[in-house]
Amino acid sequence: MGFSLTSVLIAVICAFIGWMLKSSKKTNQEPKVKSESRPWVDEDLKDSTDLHQEEEEADDWQESDDNFEYVPLSWKRYPESEMIQRSKEFYELLQKRRSVRFISNEPVPREVINNVIKTAGTAPSGAHTEPWTFVAVQDPDVKHQIREIIEEEEEVNYRKRMGDRWVADLKKLKTNWIKEYLDIAPFLILIFKQVHGFTSKGKKKTHYYNEISVSIACGILLAALQNAGLVTVTTTPLNCGPRLRALLRRPLNEKLLLLLPVGYPSKEATVPDLTRKPLSEIMVTV
Repeated sequence: MGFSLTSVLIAVICAFIGWMLKSSKKTNQEPKVKSESRPWVDEDLKDSTDLHQEEEEADDWQESDDNFEYVPLSWKRYPESEMIQRSKEFYELLQKRRSVRFISNEPVPREVINNVIKTAGTAPSGAHTEPWTFVAVQDPDVKHQIREIIEEEEEVNYRKRMGDRWVADLKKLKTNWIKEYLDIAPFLILIFKQVHGFTSKGKKKTHYYNEISVSIACGILLAALQNAGLVTVTTTPLNCGPRLRALLRRPLNEKLLLLLPVGYPSKEATVPDLTRKPLSEIMVTV
């Protein structure tokens, strides 16, 4: 009986030691980090183009062959009173800018579109690579094909990708995957970022900070449209990039960043009664 109890005791002690060792091993292991779900991230826009290129690709890449001459700066200084007045007037103009989803089919002069895109092209860019392409679509058939592609993907976005929180936040703006304005607006401007360019010898050329550069150009474009008396709504066609790139016959080094339907507001146009944060909430003075 004593031998039997001793054997059982040894077995229990061994099992306890084994359990302790297993628990210690689990404790010392790196904790598993739950991967964050980001359904709003456009897979086509994911890239590492602002990082150094892999060594094995070095033969395909070449430094820019651009050389710049320096010329005197063209600039005008205003009296302080005029500076204040001009800055105030420009603020008041941009303060009236709203996202408008009710757009008239009334034609817009092509020259105006040319001018606002030229204005956007004045934006600064990393190493002056100007990594943007603006595609102005006026053809009704192409506009409708764009609408079909976007609505098909947007329905999936609303039902699956975006998640309940995002869809709930959009309810107050009364938006959904139906985009009638893509057919109606006289122009659609699709803005592509060029993830890299090409030198005169056909080698790939790095476009530094391409997404930031193109985003700045988009901001200037929005201001130019407001200044011209036109309206738009910024749209990010989530996961539509590859199909729209193929439709518009754009090269693989271009990725769709933004789409703007552009025109005059329709007579029945309404917008949410929004307010903007005061200066005290968006500016810190040090």
